[in-house]
Amino acid sequence: MGDRIDARSFTRQDRTKFRAKTEQCLDALAEMLADGRFDGALPQLGLEIELNLVDPAGDPAMANEAALEAIASPAFQTELGRFNIEVNVAPRPIGGGRTRDLETSLRNAIDEADARVQVATGNAIAMIGMLPTLDEHHFTERWISEDPRYSLLGQQVLAARGEDIELKLEGVPLPGGPRESLDIVTDTILPEAACTSVQLHLQVEPDSFAPYWNAAQAMAGVQVALAANSPFFAGRALWHETRIPMFEQATDTRSQELKNQGVRPRVWFGERWVTSIFDLFEENSRYFPALLPAVTDEDPFAELAAGRAPSLAELRMHNGTVYRWNRPIYDTVDGTAHLRVENRVLPAGPTVVDVLADTAFYYGLVRTLAEADRPLWTQMSFDAAAENLRAGARDGIEARLYWPEVGWVGARELVLRRLLPMAAEGLDAYGVDPAARDRYLGIIEQRCVTGRNGATWQRGSVAARERAGQTRAEALHGMLRDYLELARAGAPVHTWE
Repeated sequence: MGDRIDARSFTRQDRTKFRAKTEQCLDALAEMLADGRFDGALPQLGLEIELNLVDPAGDPAMANEAALEAIASPAFQTELGRFNIEVNVAPRPIGGGRTRDLETSLRNAIDEADARVQVATGNAIAMIGMLPTLDEHHFTERWISEDPRYSLLGQQVLAARGEDIELKLEGVPLPGGPRESLDIVTDTILPEAACTSVQLHLQVEPDSFAPYWNAAQAMAGVQVALAANSPFFAGRALWHETRIPMFEQATDTRSQELKNQGVRPRVWFGERWVTSIFDLFEENSRYFPALLPAVTDEDPFAELAAGRAPSLAELRMHNGTVYRWNRPIYDTVDGTAHLRVENRVLPAGPTVVDVLADTAFYYGLVRTLAEADRPLWTQMSFDAAAENLRAGARDGIEARLYWPEVGWVGARELVLRRLLPMAAEGLDAYGVDPAARDRYLGIIEQRCVTGRNGATWQRGSVAARERAGQTRAEALHGMLRDYLELARAGAPVHTWE
């Protein structure tokens, strides 16, 4: 979740200084964009996966420090909840056979980490969008990770809100079951930790950022529909990708009155297509108060005058507390600045090969859409893209989505008839090995043919167990045991019975 913060409280003066420093960083960014001071390297792929820890009974395990000690790898780090860890994949070029190499190395890394955690702690790693055995009694302060940044962030969110967090959602009924609903109140942001995701990074040239971000926004609903893997939360059957609305609500700094006024939420799809990465950083600075106003001594203009890329620490810190589903990233490596689109809509799991299939589909389709002669976002409204994200999260792979020249269409039909060839074209443009291209896009194709992704498998398994007489708690724990066994076997989810 970003840089470590040691301060435990902030003053009014801190916030004033932080705002001024953020505006200075924004001015420096504008100068860098005008002068072309960015790395022009080939497109880079980056990947982060958030993971859960479960005990032998299948309940969340409050053990991330012990797990990380056992794993002993800098690629793994803590996350918000004590039952969370994260694995980071170093950036690499997209083309050639690197995706197959990535699959092998990522599978080995997670399998080895899981084995070490089991030996050292008796717990296990679960790669799943929302841990189905997580319950309200886990949403207490003691379940927050030790790093003071996390508890401080929670305090700031609740202070800005001025009241406890209310989580409300009407669910999608299980096959043959009644509609279920969620209506609970929590005094921590721990429900955010329930939302474990895959985050995809794409390094782009400054002039290419806007079309790639717009393309990522346009296809977000399709991504979520295909990959949905979060149907249960706090014991209820809710949306196919419940992670989307729960993350929005768990970090909402607005009181009901501010919502009524139309104040923007911090978890935000956005409200318009953009023409530059500057648009997004400027919106973040203008619309959202600071949550973690830690100020550094760096003078970004002095760094530019010295021929160095400034860290723009305040701008990056603020950007890290505005949770766009497609987030702009400014970063520096070895003294050189670069820009990335961070795609945040995908849930974790079910398997490494499923994650790589989702990854290939994203990188291929976003390239084709971004490089098209007639951009997709000139043919559809921004509101249509936002509604697609909501529909994909609610109804999963059976969602009906809007697409230009097609109208309202089922997600499976849209992908099979139109989007898979476009994704293949994009992967070819990156120089991805044809065998790897066909392997991963073939998995997406079979998901559409079978109608089975992580969410439909979980929902079907729980419904079958309940028909056999199990309680909801028994069904969720039994389903999770089967899920973990199948995930360790490694076959893609569309093959699961």
